[in-house]
Amino acid sequence: MLISLGLAIAQEPAPAQTQSTSDSRWFDDNRWNVFLTLVIIFFLIIYFIEKAKKGKNLFVRRIAGLDAIEEAVGRATEMGKPILYVPGIDDMNNIQTVASMIILGNVARTVAQYDTPLIVPIRLPFVLPVAEESVKQGYMAAGRPEAFQKDNIRFISDEQFAYAAGINGIMLRERPAANLFLGSFFAESLVLAETGFSTGAIQVAGTANIHQLPFFVVACDYTLIGEELFAASAYLSREPKLLGALKGSDYAKGIILAALILGAILISFNVEWFKDWFFVE
Repeated sequence: MLISLGLAIAQEPAPAQTQSTSDSRWFDDNRWNVFLTLVIIFFLIIYFIEKAKKGKNLFVRRIAGLDAIEEAVGRATEMGKPILYVPGIDDMNNIQTVASMIILGNVARTVAQYDTPLIVPIRLPFVLPVAEESVKQGYMAAGRPEAFQKDNIRFISDEQFAYAAGINGIMLRERPAANLFLGSFFAESLVLAETGFSTGAIQVAGTANIHQLPFFVVACDYTLIGEELFAASAYLSREPKLLGALKGSDYAKGIILAALILGAILISFNVEWFKDWFFVE
């Protein structure tokens, strides 16, 4: 039986060997439309960055949530109560946390002018020194470095709901007059927002995690929706790279929207060449 099995195996045809051919081209001619699109987008971003560096005033629409932050600071000052700033639960490799740190520096500068306590609970250890430096720079920009209190930048816990429970305890014990939730949030968003609402604080939230936006919308007074969080960081900091990237991406979106409208019109009249131009092989 072993001999017959060996003969059967020996009689099986060898698997066909496939030959691969190398392509000496440096650029795929079938994807030149993708290349051209990327060139246009990068050109717009670099163009506006250079304009911002030269001092050109790039218009950015005023966001209602930013006015709410100033209103919240004023209300906390009148009541003599602190402000709670929660920068989300993600690490510094998340762009939302980076934007939140930029906004935090500007909030700290405003708070320093009114001599209002600013409490910043932190979840991850690496975010802690960045938050401390952002707040410190904000106080220095306001001309009041001596008012900076390092102990108000508090490491709570790296566990998600232990962090949320710690923030809830701060809300219930210290009764901040304003709660600012700006950054990347997940399942703890509704817990934080509802607790803050029960204390009667004015609340401003902002996140690019769209699955958490409904909870902030129903429980907070103002909400920065999606990209408004990044636009707020560019608007407040006036950093040329942030402003240029914001304006360039907005113009790129406008071009894409115009192309969609034009394509819908042309395809309605059975004009196929414009649609084929966007096809990627």
